[in-house]
Amino acid sequence: MILSLLLAAAAPAMVIVEEKSVVRREPPPHGKIGMSTAYRISDVVPNRTMEFRKRELHVGAAIGEHIIDHDEVYYAIGGEGEVVSDGRKARLKPGMAAYLYSGANVGIKQIGKQRLVLIIAYPVSAKH
Repeated sequence: MILSLLLAAAAPAMVIVEEKSVVRREPPPHGKIGMSTAYRISDVVPNRTMEFRKRELHVGAAIGEHIIDHDEVYYAIGGEGEVVSDGRKARLKPGMAAYLYSGANVGIKQIGKQRLVLIIAYPVSAKH
């Protein structure tokens, strides 16, 4: 019981981030194809070990193909997209997730008439 309390006390306090405090309009990463709205949620968290972001890819926008050095998840919560991993393409709709593996060449593009809204999560790189 005492050990549990000591371990719990050693953890940093939780951080609450309101998305409107971290929103910015910017071209998507990896090619700057089109425009996006980025909610860089984890950027304001001290000593973090993971990235957690929401990104809206505007009509015609894409996160260009790039090789990742970590596993990464794209989880769709709105709109539709086409995700690619090492040349294999798949449609992504709300409620669907693409789990992408380290070493893969990945990207995603918005398709259709609505913005593609994603939650993106991955571990912080060693260079961060």
